[in-house]
Amino acid sequence: MNTANLVTMSRIALTPVVVGCYYSGLPSGQLLATVVFIIASITDWLDGYLARKLDQTSEFGAFLDPVADKVLVTVVLILLVTSHANLLIPTAIIITREILVSALREWMASRGQRNMVAVAFSGKLKTTLQMIAIGALLLVSDVTPALLWQFGFTLVNIAALLSLWSGYQYFKKAWVVLFPTDQAKDPKHR
Repeated sequence: MNTANLVTMSRIALTPVVVGCYYSGLPSGQLLATVVFIIASITDWLDGYLARKLDQTSEFGAFLDPVADKVLVTVVLILLVTSHANLLIPTAIIITREILVSALREWMASRGQRNMVAVAFSGKLKTTLQMIAIGALLLVSDVTPALLWQFGFTLVNIAALLSLWSGYQYFKKAWVVLFPTDQAKDPKHR
């Protein structure tokens, strides 16, 4: 266990805190949930920075970081759907893409080809927009301006479209490994 991995684990630990704040019934519960979500989101950058700066990269960290991201985003998107049913479609797209790409990365790693599906710019852009959208949507209430809802809703839908695009890019790169042209001669790809 090292500092970078502890920061990553804090992202998982903060996820139920976001949910608890959001449903706390406190007058500032949604604001607290948003602040905790932002702190958790910042840990995504911080753990990578610390791992490189302190030379603490590890196999465990490489495994844990994307898991922590997916736990935070998936749980909070589902939380938001319970309050805003019209977020269901972009949420379903984003979560489905996360599951498929995670499975693809795991499968490619088992074939020694994980680098073929390394994180691309479109994936990073999707993550950034999705985090901003979620932060805005956590703040939405009966007393917030409608513009806040429109901003968050628009960004989460753009993030969903980018999810489709980046997912397509990952599967396109992996296509030759997923469906080799000469399967009969290479039984390990079956």
